[in-house]
Amino acid sequence: MELSITTPALLFPAITLLMLAYTNRFLAIASLVRKLHDEYIKVEDRNLLHKQISNLRTRISLIRNMQAMGVLSFLLCIICMYLIFREYDAAAKWVFALSLLSLLTSLIFSLIEIILSTKAIDLELSDMELDRRSIFKTFIDGDSN
Repeated sequence: MELSITTPALLFPAITLLMLAYTNRFLAIASLVRKLHDEYIKVEDRNLLHKQISNLRTRISLIRNMQAMGVLSFLLCIICMYLIFREYDAAAKWVFALSLLSLLTSLIFSLIEIILSTKAIDLELSDMELDRRSIFKTFIDGDSN
């Protein structure tokens, strides 16, 4: 397989866009944590909040790992380009393979974080559904008396 200097360079825009998306996810999580902190101070029943906090801790860890793997992939692309420039073809191929593996790992972390994110939303929805059912039951019971 022929590996030219443009091959790893093709990953630059993709990795950059991924890093931007990862940063946006991190900022959204940071905003949620601040909002949750305000709720934690006000609310007495903290069972749901503890579940959300646990979920957010896991998601923060995943985001950190996916960002780290994305950066590693980017660095390995740069190293690969340098090795191609120096005509160390065998080493360049190995480093490029590692770069792709890092990118793949980053995407897997991202997929796991997305799954946890949807579980967190489901948790919020289930709590609101319980509230709605409780209100509806109170309304029905109130009419029968």
